[in-house]
Amino acid sequence: MSVPEHFNWGFDVIDRWAREKPQLLSLVYTDDDGRTERRTFREISEQSSRIANLLAKNGIGRGDAVLVMLPNVAILWSLVVALFKVGATIVPSASGLAPKDIEYRVTKANIRGVVTSPDNVGKFTGVLAERPGPFSFLGVTGPVANSQWNNLQDAERESSRFPQVKETKSSETAIIYFTSGTEGLPKMVLHTHASYPLGHRVTALWLGLREGQLHWNISSPGWAKHAWSSIFAPWNVGAATVAYNGRGPFSAAKHLQKMVELGVNSVCGSPTVWRMIMLEDLSKYDLSSIASATSAGEPLNPEVIERFKKATGVTIRDGYGQTETVLAVGNFPGVKIKPGSMGLPSPLYDIEVVDSEGRVQKPKEEGHVAIRITPERPFALLSEYSGDPQRNDEAFRNGWYYTGDRGFKDEDGYFWYVGRADDVVKSSGYRVGPFEVESALVKHPAVVEAAVVSSPDPVRGAILKAYVVLRPGHAASEELANELGTFVARETAPYKHPRKIEFVESLDPVKTISGKIRRKALREAEYGKGEKQVSGTEFTLRPLRDTA
Repeated sequence: MSVPEHFNWGFDVIDRWAREKPQLLSLVYTDDDGRTERRTFREISEQSSRIANLLAKNGIGRGDAVLVMLPNVAILWSLVVALFKVGATIVPSASGLAPKDIEYRVTKANIRGVVTSPDNVGKFTGVLAERPGPFSFLGVTGPVANSQWNNLQDAERESSRFPQVKETKSSETAIIYFTSGTEGLPKMVLHTHASYPLGHRVTALWLGLREGQLHWNISSPGWAKHAWSSIFAPWNVGAATVAYNGRGPFSAAKHLQKMVELGVNSVCGSPTVWRMIMLEDLSKYDLSSIASATSAGEPLNPEVIERFKKATGVTIRDGYGQTETVLAVGNFPGVKIKPGSMGLPSPLYDIEVVDSEGRVQKPKEEGHVAIRITPERPFALLSEYSGDPQRNDEAFRNGWYYTGDRGFKDEDGYFWYVGRADDVVKSSGYRVGPFEVESALVKHPAVVEAAVVSSPDPVRGAILKAYVVLRPGHAASEELANELGTFVARETAPYKHPRKIEFVESLDPVKTISGKIRRKALREAEYGKGEKQVSGTEFTLRPLRDTA
């Protein structure tokens, strides 16, 4: 894909759709109060220009970092386009952040503006009071008592045209994500005007999207997958996107009913979302409008894929990428799928499995999943970890970008995920990736979700321990624990079965907003290095006769 010297997603994509197909549907907003609103690309273009004029009037301009902390409200999409138009740097942030997290981001990224919801204003009060120098812009999506904050609704009085004063370069920073590493505070991941907006054309290819379709990425703003699949990928190709602002905890039944009501054509969700959906009786819902289903965040267990296909005829296609990349490996439409595989490389990357010295591994040999950066660095890759030379040195070496994930490639070029480099368990001389064990566990009819980590053992040094969430109608017992251990040994290999199982009600306390299980939190609790965030009933399994 050729990259132009200058590129601005707001002008070059959204305003272009507005000129060429003004009535094309771009956004469908829905909530639990019965509201459903539809916006065309022309309406998004005009509203974003009004917001851009309001931002500029309040001092936000090229290169200014703006922290955005909003739920799935309709104005979020126009705000993102507006920030591109003024040349600002967007800092997406989850609504669940605490004041200390906000303070870290405000200081680290030199935030010049904030846009949030009225119910989150209080989180910023102390942070902004201690911040030296005035902020250029403070915005909210509704009225608040503090007149310091501008109401974004006031933008309706602004002009619906915004002048493109000076073209932004494709190489300029457009987005900063804060992403947690294996150690220390969150790292700043820098993306340019080209890397995310343009790069996600390949994400749209993986999603199977085309103009005129309605796509729903079930996710919360603030993490990279929301930008991937709720904003850039669908709008790049002229597909509409769903914004669902629901109340309370995730409800699979509500989401399924919304899919039926809206006639959704394409759905993407995290493995947690898909596992929750599969707890419902899908025969109660007319899902015939769905032609494409995808999963990202972590590999989806093959058992879930099989059950969804049996119920709907649609295969959930897995995809792999990071905050630092766009879609890197995926099961693309029309390509043969190997159940459990991450799929084939994205056309944007030369991606391989390498060792610590950068040597490409042979088929079936486990190693580091890495993207080649020499002789030519791919444009759809982070610019750098800002202000973190050590992290940059660890990630960019030997002519490769090391993703931090481990896997292997088979003889046909398909990639298979093993786990994060620090999640792989070493026990009794064996190396075991947690994902394979978790996938085996969820095949058992009693299990809905599982997380596998290392746990200390005086003899073996470390053993596999599984945290297991049971389906309704099943109860924790020593008998069931041993049954699960035997089941895993048969599905994988005897040495891969967990030696301890703890039955817990939920794994939500150790999940990120993207639905990823933070195995590190579970592992550190096992070793007494962190707070135990989930607990239940633990059983030590009886030894299998053919294991050490």
